[in-house]
Amino acid sequence: MDRLTAMRVFVAVTESGSFSATADKLEMSRAMVTRHVGALEQWLGARLLQRTTRSVTLTDAGETCLRRSQQMLALMDDVEQETSCHDTALRGQLRVTCSVSLAYAQMAAALANFLKQHPQLKIDLNASEGALNLVEARIDLAIRISAEPDPTLIGRVLAPCASVLVASPAYLAAHGVPKTPSDLETHQCLSFANFGRSTWTLNRGEELCQVGVRSQLSANEATALLQAALAGGGVALQPTYLANPHLADGTLVAVLPDWQPPDMAIYALYPSRKHLSPAVRALLDFLVQRFATPRW
Repeated sequence: MDRLTAMRVFVAVTESGSFSATADKLEMSRAMVTRHVGALEQWLGARLLQRTTRSVTLTDAGETCLRRSQQMLALMDDVEQETSCHDTALRGQLRVTCSVSLAYAQMAAALANFLKQHPQLKIDLNASEGALNLVEARIDLAIRISAEPDPTLIGRVLAPCASVLVASPAYLAAHGVPKTPSDLETHQCLSFANFGRSTWTLNRGEELCQVGVRSQLSANEATALLQAALAGGGVALQPTYLANPHLADGTLVAVLPDWQPPDMAIYALYPSRKHLSPAVRALLDFLVQRFATPRW
């Protein structure tokens, strides 16, 4: 059995703390993960891991093996990179994360187009709303919508991210059209569970207004609230990258169009400028160019 592969599997098990999680991450069976670790233990003549039903911990020999394996794998990666320096093709795998709504509306298509240019590259897209530790999750690039991104990360603005208040024509016909921000207090509002659940901030030029809203339905994800708005569930605060196609075809109507929520931006975030791989740099440049004039 390939000893370098066995080392990679062993290191991955120590990082995840689970044979099953390692199997999922490496796209191999749990039995194969066990075989690789067993082959490494047999080769070294020492037990590397203590296994229980709940945890996997390193033995003393495992600690030494982990340190040396990491060194050997890093050296091998350097050799591969140096020997292929004259080959411009990007290889390997990138791990990217973004929100579900942005993945659905923009990023999935953007990454598919990027991969057409780099057929030897792979991308694992983690679409989720929860915050991730980029180092622990081994994320190469996080695409986040924020007014103030995490200061511990390196950030690059990809595009502005404006939002708009929307509702379906059927909802407005049944409940009336809000004329002022205070009118929202008498409407059903579809709110984000994680922020702005009971108070919406709107501005019109220099005029700033905070409105208390009542929300019978809240969700932690924008596309869920979009579908609720389309179904006539109330007034929703939506990013324009999701709302604009529905505004164009009339399935949604802009509410209080003179009033806007505070603008945010779409950021590309990564842990460090050091050792930024050519593939990450290429993807960053691609996204900056693609979103220079937002398609939405």
